[in-house]
Formats: sequence, C-alpha cells, structure tokens
Amino acid sequence: MSRYSRHIVLSEIGQVGQNKLAKAKVLVVGAGGLGCPVLQYLAAAGVGTIGIIDFDTVDISNLQRQVLYGTTSLGVNKAMAAKQRLQDLNDEITINAYPQKLTYKNALNLFSTYDIIIDGTDNFETRYLVNDACVILNKPLVFGGIYKFEGQVSVFNYKNGPSYRCLFPKAPKKGAYPNCSEIGVLGVLPGIIGSIQANEVLKIILNIGNVLSGILLCYNALTSKTVTLKINRNEANIESVLNNVADFENESSKSNFGVEPVEISIKDLIDDENIQYIDVRELNEKPRVKRLEVTNIPLSDIKNNLDKIEDSKIKALFCQSGIRSKIAFKLLLDYNITNCFSITEGAVEINNYIQKTSLNER
Repeated sequence: MSRYSRHIVLSEIGQVGQNKLAKAKVLVVGAGGLGCPVLQYLAAAGVGTIGIIDFDTVDISNLQRQVLYGTTSLGVNKAMAAKQRLQDLNDEITINAYPQKLTYKNALNLFSTYDIIIDGTDNFETRYLVNDACVILNKPLVFGGIYKFEGQVSVFNYKNGPSYRCLFPKAPKKGAYPNCSEIGVLGVLPGIIGSIQANEVLKIILNIGNVLSGILLCYNALTSKTVTLKINRNEANIESVLNNVADFENESSKSNFGVEPVEISIKDLIDDENIQYIDVRELNEKPRVKRLEVTNIPLSDIKNNLDKIEDSKIKALFCQSGIRSKIAFKLLLDYNITNCFSITEGAVEINNYIQKTSLNER
C-alpha cells in the first residue's frame, strides 16, 4: 500500500488497477537508450513480471543516455545489469533476464509468455522481426524510435489496429540508415521517448486513456513540438506475415537487407589519380586527413552532395572507425553510384599510414 499509494489514490487506478499491474507480464526487447527508462518506470509502477532481452554489454559510450547503468556495470551484459539494478528498485516483482540475441528461432517462444512487447531496438532488421512475431502471436507492440533530436512512439497490433508493416511495409537495405552510435543522439531524448512508451504500456494494462494505436507520435527535442500522424491498418501487409508463419523460424536465412559493402584496406589502394577519397564524417570531426586530396561529404547530407562525386573515379570512402563508410557505400548504391569501396581503417590510421608511405606523393 505504501509503495504504490500515489497510484492507489488515483480514482482511475485504485487497488483494482494496481492489482492489474501486478498481474501483467511485459517483455522489453533491448535494454539500451529506450529500454532503460521503460524498465525503470515499469518496475517502479509495480508491473509484476518484466522480461529483458539483450545480448550486448555495457560500454562507457552508453552512459551518456542509458542511465540505468553506472561505471560498475561496464563490460556486464545489459540484461543482467538491468535486472540487478531493477531488483534494487523494486524487490516485489519478478524480473527475467535473457542475455541472448533475439532471433527468428527464439522470438515466438520468448514472446508467448508475455502480455505486451516493447520494442527498444535500434535497427530495422530486429524491428521487423519483433513486429512479425507480435502479429503472429497477436501481442500488442509498443514501439519507440529515436534519431538525433527526434523520436517516435506508436502502439501496434492493439485491438485489431495497424502493425509496424502498415506504416513501413518493406525493410530498407541493411545499413541504409545509421543508428545512434553512428549518427549521434541527444542524451535526454531516449529518456523522453522511453517514458512515453512506458506510459502507453500502463494505459494498456489499466485500460485507461487513449492508446496510441493507429497514431504515430513524433517529438522534436529542439522545438519541443509534437506531431501526430494517422496510421491505417493494411490487411494485405498483415496477411503476408500470417501466411508465412510456417517459414517464420527460417526467415533469418533469407536475404532481404541488401548487399554487403566492399571493404578495402588503405594499404591496398592503388596510388594514382583515379581515386577519389571521400570523408563521410561531419565537417567538425578531427583529425582531418592530411596530404591527400579529400572530398568532404557528411553521411548525414549525402543526398545533397551527390554532385561532388566523380563518376569516372574509384570512390574510396572513410570515416572515424570504418562504420559510417560502410553505410555510405550502401546509400550510394541506392543512388546508382558504383565503383565504391569502404576503407577499413579510420582517419587516424589513414593519417599514420600516408605519413610512412609514398601514398601522399601524388
């Protein structure tokens, strides 16, 4: 009574509503930027059983926004670290940690024992996997997405409402859009979006308020403005998932996410005038590569800089660590720009190499 007194005094919740929360079972896919606030508020609210699935470990770069963790969590699996923290927050609930990768083979089994699924992932491949499993099992899916300063929230598969595929019917090519590790994100944004996701979960469990089913809520942290877009249920898209239930567990063997980028080491590049070196980092990132003629085209603005790319030359793309250059490779393919390579080394290694070789004597 004391722990949940602020809930119980609300006429819309009361003891009956708090009992509903205690009986609810919620699975959170991804214990990262979005998963952290979702988990904290659901645990504090007294959701009786919470599942956490995440195969990743806590890295120091996570601490800028994943406030569930601290320096003592570094190197620890996120699902296990989250469970430990949440048990301290509320020792009256059950917390199940699944320190494994979500796959087509284990999704249906994991999802089947939970009432509501929450998507806190950061890549399209997993989002479609989560959505399709929810459609097959008829589970409500609370979706959240973040990008730099903007976030989105919606509820899918709720009371015959639309699914994620009704909004985005087909998955983009793998790597076509960067995640927050590659493009960046304002630290407080996942806290805001994750809190809205947690709010939707509580509304579903308590059967109060207006659930964001058939509505995509878009939030801009720079302007503090929200926009809502209507989503219509597309029967054909949902039927396409239901018609492939028998093949669902084999879905991972199908290639629906495009070709892999062609990578090359700076050491193997031909030293001639036919190479265009393209730096896809943001303009303010350092160190800059010296002693090479470099074209600067930020990954975030490739579309508006296609005129800088020389068709007749081999395009050698690089960034800080070799991640964004692979994404740029795939984006250029979408614009029918070929003869590209992603340099495996980052800017620092490239600088070091050209200082020791004749590559800079062009």
